[in-house]
Amino acid sequence: MEGIKIQVRFSDIDVMGHVNNAVYLSYFEMARVIFFSELLGEQWDWKKDGVLLRKNEIEYIKPLLLHEQPEIFIYTNKIGNKSFELGYELKVLDEIRTTGSSVLVSFDSTKMLTTELPQKLKEVLSTLFRNEI
Repeated sequence: MEGIKIQVRFSDIDVMGHVNNAVYLSYFEMARVIFFSELLGEQWDWKKDGVLLRKNEIEYIKPLLLHEQPEIFIYTNKIGNKSFELGYELKVLDEIRTTGSSVLVSFDSTKMLTTELPQKLKEVLSTLFRNEI
C-alpha cells in the first residue's frame, strides 16, 4: 500500500517549532481511517464489525516541521483471534521520522462485546505483513 499523505497544520506545532508529540496519535488515526476505507470499502458495517483502540506506542526519531510533507505507511505486525496490531512509519522523503504501533480489538457495538475478527478483515490484514529482507 502506498503512503498516506498528511498535512502538517500550524496548530500541530509546539513552542519548539516542531510537531507536538501528542499530534502523532491523530496522524496515525487519520491514516487508519483512510487505510480501512480503502481496504474494506465504504459499506463496511462499523457498528457490527468495528474496532476499539487498546494500545498505542510511539518512537520519536527526528522532529517533523511545519512545511514538511509526511507520509504514513501502515503494515500488519500481528493478527490474533480478536485483536491485531498495526505498525506505522512516518517518513519525509523516505527518511523515517517516527514509528509506532497500535493494538486494535474487534468489537460489536450493537452488542457491546468483543468478537472474533471478521474473515474479510483477517484477509486484508494478512496482505499487509511487512516484507523484510
